[in-house]
Amino acid sequence: MISRWLWRALGMTAVAIGALGTVVPLLPTTPFLLVAAWAFARGSERWRLWLLNHPRFGPAIRSWQTQRAIPRKVKWIGIASVIASLLIAIWMQLPPAALTLQVIALVCVSIFLLTRPDSR
Repeated sequence: MISRWLWRALGMTAVAIGALGTVVPLLPTTPFLLVAAWAFARGSERWRLWLLNHPRFGPAIRSWQTQRAIPRKVKWIGIASVIASLLIAIWMQLPPAALTLQVIALVCVSIFLLTRPDSR
């Protein structure tokens, strides 16, 4: 019983962060919603179905779960966010070691995004 509440709490926290990502630049939305769907699958079928059928969040989650695909628009928003975050880091004059680590991480994220199929 307690574990179901913990799964629900994790799911709601992930939904809240994901929803925040729709208005806060550079905060990703979809990964948090995928975590929420995963947590709700263990804590509340009703809440999982609500998330999967949500008009704004549901299509990307269903696309990932059924096809392991990312909508093209989401990919380009992700790439734009990667570029923006790198430009901000350069503008802030982060130390070279920090920039190097960030570039490595951002290149990995970009490769992941670009190598996923587009959703049908």
